[in-house]
Amino acid sequence: MGRTFAAAVCAITTFVVTGSVLGACGSDDNRAASTTVISGVAAGTVPCGGKSAVTAEGSTAQQNAIASFNQVWGQFCPGKNVSYNPTGSGAGRAQFVAGHVDFAGSDSPLTTDQIGTAAKRCNGNPAWDLPLVFGPIAFVYQLAGVQTMVVNSDVLAKIFSGVVTNWNDPILAALNPGVALPDTKITPIYRADSSGTTDNLQRYLTADAPQSWTKGVGTEFQGGVGEGVQRSAGVVQAVQITSGAIGYVEKGFADRAGLPFAEIDTGSGGVPLNDDTARRAVNLANFVASGNDLVLDLNTMYSSQDPGAYPLVMATYDIVCSAGYDPDTAAAIKSFLTVAANNGQTGLSSAGYVPLPDMVKERLVSAINAMQ
Repeated sequence: MGRTFAAAVCAITTFVVTGSVLGACGSDDNRAASTTVISGVAAGTVPCGGKSAVTAEGSTAQQNAIASFNQVWGQFCPGKNVSYNPTGSGAGRAQFVAGHVDFAGSDSPLTTDQIGTAAKRCNGNPAWDLPLVFGPIAFVYQLAGVQTMVVNSDVLAKIFSGVVTNWNDPILAALNPGVALPDTKITPIYRADSSGTTDNLQRYLTADAPQSWTKGVGTEFQGGVGEGVQRSAGVVQAVQITSGAIGYVEKGFADRAGLPFAEIDTGSGGVPLNDDTARRAVNLANFVASGNDLVLDLNTMYSSQDPGAYPLVMATYDIVCSAGYDPDTAAAIKSFLTVAANNGQTGLSSAGYVPLPDMVKERLVSAINAMQ
């Protein structure tokens, strides 16, 4: 499934993030992350010890934030660099647990069956999920003549499970009065790789449309319909070349591709996706537990009826060892995370992200300082 689309997408190979993501055909590119204003922590207070090169792998949603963070880290600590391989959240967690990279980027926390293995990788110490940034998920579509679209969790559940198959379905028409929706087949585009973006989508549908989405959650797409593609760039390219397509992708990728994306009706009309509505939603999130493993419960955000909050925003984590690294690796990771949590947050909005709210940043800084 999805071979036609996969053929249109060039392979993304491991690259070194040096402040701006290297451009390539089909790459998850973000040149908008190439400039970042330094603010938040004075240069003299940033620890710059440890090794020069840090390795990481995982979330394609997170890679552009890593590029921005890495640029600022290099400005504070010349010669420091993160080599980040954007293979998807599932692959990143697997590579971290196996000890092949220093940390993972993931839009979902470690799974229950990975927690014990990760502790072994960390020499008997727990791994921590540390949220570094929030990323709104946009529903991009390709429909000639239709530049505005309103959906809700119920119709999205039915589209991505194959119940609603045409754009002029009465359910969609009711959400879009006055819009001439064509008699065009809907082609859902989903992530075929193990994806934290997929996990967040399915968790949102489970929380807010449980009667219509009974497929479950997880980093593998459960809907059973549509065309599967690799990585965020694959979703964008597939939607661009497919009349009637709809897919889910991080806002930054949608912005740079110039694709329209839908508003979500949470009960009082469509809520557009922008900085203000995404930030308002993020403030509804809660931590699952006390301590320094900072997993967030997003269900209050997913099910919110706040007319000013866009409900589908995901937390993207860096997964690290709380202790157990060699001293040079521990020092370098703490240095990078310190810059990312403080100075690196400035300018993220222009790349499609939501900077950390104060309540998350406070806990995050405390956890970074507690790493050994």
